Formats: sequence, structure tokens, C-alpha cells
Amino acid sequence: MTADRPRRLLILVASPRRNGNSALLADAALRGAHAAGLDASLHFADDLMQTFLRDCRDCRDEHGRCRIDDGYADFFLDRFLEADGLVLSTPVYWYGMSAQAKAFFDRMFCYVARSYPQSQRVRERIQGKRVGLLTASEEMYPTIGLSIVNQVQEYARYTHSQFVGAVHGQGDRRGSVREDRHGAMAAAEALGRQFFERPHADYQVDSVR
Repeated sequence: MTADRPRRLLILVASPRRNGNSALLADAALRGAHAAGLDASLHFADDLMQTFLRDCRDCRDEHGRCRIDDGYADFFLDRFLEADGLVLSTPVYWYGMSAQAKAFFDRMFCYVARSYPQSQRVRERIQGKRVGLLTASEEMYPTIGLSIVNQVQEYARYTHSQFVGAVHGQGDRRGSVREDRHGAMAAAEALGRQFFERPHADYQVDSVR
């Protein structure tokens, strides 16, 4: 990030429902980010991806570029790599993240793999971002989204990024996350507003304290 521009935050809705609970949580995070003066934008994974990861050995063209032409490359290379943070909003499907959310991470491989001509630049730019998570489900027991939290935490660890917070919203019908008794909408808005100010500490046994 340079000193002359606001920090850029991408909010990605990985749900097929445009007006579902995941989208409402994402909207709340966007409101909070805008209130904090961030350069924040909301996107739907279905607009960026029409297929899953393929075998790069067969898919790349003669210049080493991915042949999948569905908008993912432009978003990943021009928006995601240049962003300072990402908030992923996903429903809990079969006790894990949605297929759209998983595909977003899987498709990164095309550009991280050494067979991609600019992989070194991608590896450098993919690191050091802040990452947040929003999840929505019908069930409300405390660990319902734990597997997703763990997966995003491991992504953050692998990319030397900072996982700064997760919010879970409960709703058993479309839009009912607004009625979440634990205040999920307010928590999502606070995550967006405080995204780059929240303290992050991930100590190891030999960390200097």
C-alpha cells in the first residue's frame, strides 16, 4: 500500500444467492469499511468463475497462460493482488465452505505454479494481506463453521497473511441473519470498519514479547 491511497479491501460473496444471509453479512462489512474511509468493493464469486481448476499441463497456452477465460484472471491479477485485504463471505455447506469459495482459492494455483511466467511476482504480491471471514448457517452451535475458520487460518499462515477475525451469522431462512441473537450484522459491520486496525498476534514459543 502506498501512502497516497486508501487501503483496498475486497469483499467476496461465495454464495449462489444474491440476497441470502452471506450477502447480507457482506453488505454489512462493506458499510463498515466505507464508514472507515476504505477503498472497499463487493464481488460475487459466480461473476468471476464459471469452472473449477483444470490440469494446468493441458490448459495453458503456448505462453504459459491459463486458457480459462471467465473473468477470474482479471480479478485475481488486477484486483486481488493489488488489494490490501480480503473478506470472504460463505455459507456453511456440508460443514465446510461453499464450492465457489474453495474454487477461488484453488484457481490461484494457476498463477502461483512455476509454470506460470510471472509466478514470482504473484508469490510476492499474494503475501502479507489481511484476511477476514464471514459465515452463515441454519445451525447455531459454536463450532459449526470451525472447519472453515481452520482452512482460512491455514491459508493465511501459508501466505504470510494475517487472519484478523471471523463472524458467524445464524439464519434458517433467507434474510433472517438480521435477527441473529448474537448481533452478527453489527459484528460484520464492525469487522469491516476495524479491518486494518484490529490487533493481530500469532505468537510462537520463541516470539519476543
